[in-house]
Amino acid sequence: MTTGLERLRELRAQGLLEKAYDQVPALLAEEGDPAGARTGGEGPAAGAGRLLAGLDPDAVLGHHPGTPVVTVAVTGQSTVGQVVAPLTGELARHGMLVRPVVGEYGTFLRDLTDPGSALRTAEPDLTLCLLDAETLFSQVPAVWRPEDVETAAAAALNRCAAMAEAVPATLVLNTVPLPRTYSHQLVDHRSRARLGAVWREFNARLLRLTESAPRLVVIDLDPLIGAGGPVTDPRLARYAKVQLGAELLAAYAREVAHLARALRGRIRKCLVLDLDNTLWDGVLGDDGPDGIAAAGTLRGEAFGALQQCVKQLGSQGVLLAVSSKNEEGTVRETLRNHPDLLLREDDFVRINANWRPKDGNLADIARQLDIGADALVFADDSPAERAQVRLGVPAAAVVALDEEPALHVTRLLADGWFDTLSLTDEDRARTGEYHRQRERRALHENSGSHEEFLRALEVTVGLGPPRPHEFARVSQLTLRTNQFNLTGGGLAESEVAALADRPGRLLLAARSADRFGDNGLVGAVLGTIVDGVLRLDNMWLSCRVLGRGVEQACLALLLEHARHDRGLSAVTGRYTPTARNGRVRDLYPSCGFAPSSDPAGPGGALEFHHDLARVPVVPAHVRITETLGRRPADESR
Repeated sequence: MTTGLERLRELRAQGLLEKAYDQVPALLAEEGDPAGARTGGEGPAAGAGRLLAGLDPDAVLGHHPGTPVVTVAVTGQSTVGQVVAPLTGELARHGMLVRPVVGEYGTFLRDLTDPGSALRTAEPDLTLCLLDAETLFSQVPAVWRPEDVETAAAAALNRCAAMAEAVPATLVLNTVPLPRTYSHQLVDHRSRARLGAVWREFNARLLRLTESAPRLVVIDLDPLIGAGGPVTDPRLARYAKVQLGAELLAAYAREVAHLARALRGRIRKCLVLDLDNTLWDGVLGDDGPDGIAAAGTLRGEAFGALQQCVKQLGSQGVLLAVSSKNEEGTVRETLRNHPDLLLREDDFVRINANWRPKDGNLADIARQLDIGADALVFADDSPAERAQVRLGVPAAAVVALDEEPALHVTRLLADGWFDTLSLTDEDRARTGEYHRQRERRALHENSGSHEEFLRALEVTVGLGPPRPHEFARVSQLTLRTNQFNLTGGGLAESEVAALADRPGRLLLAARSADRFGDNGLVGAVLGTIVDGVLRLDNMWLSCRVLGRGVEQACLALLLEHARHDRGLSAVTGRYTPTARNGRVRDLYPSCGFAPSSDPAGPGGALEFHHDLARVPVVPAHVRITETLGRRPADESR
């Protein structure tokens, strides 16, 4: 049977790699074990990267114009070009295309701080600056003591802080491993201990830089080293100045690919789990509740570890669901009462336990949660079930578990499917919010009409400037929202912070609640005021609150603000169609906007205009709690 890598080699030999680029994620998914979880090593993406490294990005885009492109600048203390191949493979595995820009040896300070450098003028989405032991040891005398390294560490940290300030986009640094070839040049254990403390203090302070530098990401290499092989190859380090080994660079590239995915808003939201021999040891239908285990035995403990990991993910906003070939009543009873289980019925937002095909179950879960199939991650120990889901729901990510439960956690976490730049209060409350959605659906089903449901729901809406602690949530919302995203695209957290205070720009956050609880920050509006006209650059709204009048209330408040508070003459807006935002095509006309004389712009964009002569009112069932930073005098409006 031909493997994914072998198929890639065939395509390259035939000159068809650019044309077949969209097949790469599926071909590499067939390889399984992306991070070398069982045997260590680079993993298949690194080998794929070497095959793909010579591709012409423009040729790929000629065949697949919708492919997300990530421009990555790479520089560092030593030779860094070896990271390009594994990074190319990792991004390709996630359906993205890399444009690398590699700095020259020894020029990383100029690369990052000179606005005219090739790396800066390329306007990269990500800038990687690989740090290694020479970052410190190149600054110490030939005969040195731990105190000399401490001085060099302080200077290096200052340089890192300056680079984080200078680079306008996301800068990625890394913690620095301490090689034995340096530590054991000190013959006394007290000096070695002092050096180890100095080194760890440097890495700790480097990690803490992220608390004050919003555009900085620091990848901690310690967990990657612990899971892999040696830090470096002594021969490559000596002769080629390559200080980080191939296996470590492959692991680093995986982390960078996960970061790039998060920056593009390609974050998975829901983990769908099989049960038998996945979440517990045994087959519930055959063995009964007393015959399954997730504790108390060697294998059972391994399943218990997976449950602990899954519960930890759920506590951070990852939605949990079940797709299992079992009787639903038995599954629910087991989740409620089995003494071994850490995960309980209420931890899951959807339980599909039935005998239907699992690809249909996953499609149902996505539909019930109102999320796309590309937000799902499916974990199952059955190769047949995984193959069926890959074929029937190709947008879902599939985690290949097998008969060895000790590797379940490693395999689940290998691809960082749920990695995000930062975590918000809304993330942590997400599971509870989806449980409240069930209560809302029940209210809807028991109401005589949709209008009666809306009146009973008691919706409140507030629209005002985002507070500094909400910048991360606004960014996250814009990057993750696909259905109610009028022009496509989103904002990085640093862009949100900059726009919040920029003259001539209007950035607003929408907050909503109802009788079942606080929905939190659910929307954002970005506009520009030029020559007495407010141009709405984009508007985003969480799919959780669609259809409740929140969007109409926000536009009504915005138009009223433009006319009465700003004295503007008009408001314009644009709708640019994407693969997912068709449901908001008619938003502007529904709120009194008229099409412009030139209805179709670039990319099929539609332009709209409102002369503010007759501003729409807030829907009658909505109570306003905040109007662009002010509490309304009449809280019924």
